[in-house]
Amino acid sequence: MTDEEYEGSAVLEKLMERGVLDEFWEAVDSDDFGTAKRLLLDCGIEPSAIRWVIQKMRDADGDH
Repeated sequence: MTDEEYEGSAVLEKLMERGVLDEFWEAVDSDDFGTAKRLLLDCGIEPSAIRWVIQKMRDADGDH
């Protein structure tokens, strides 16, 4: 998955459908990997997509 694919992805759509998109962005902004992963799991996101998101969070290292 590329950054461009992520922006319009089913991952964000599922988070939005569940009403947790804002909570997810808060987790990303605060580098709260556990909450981000839990939200993704709760939405039924595939493990490979979760790994990609968590890696992108780690790569950002506060640069978001």
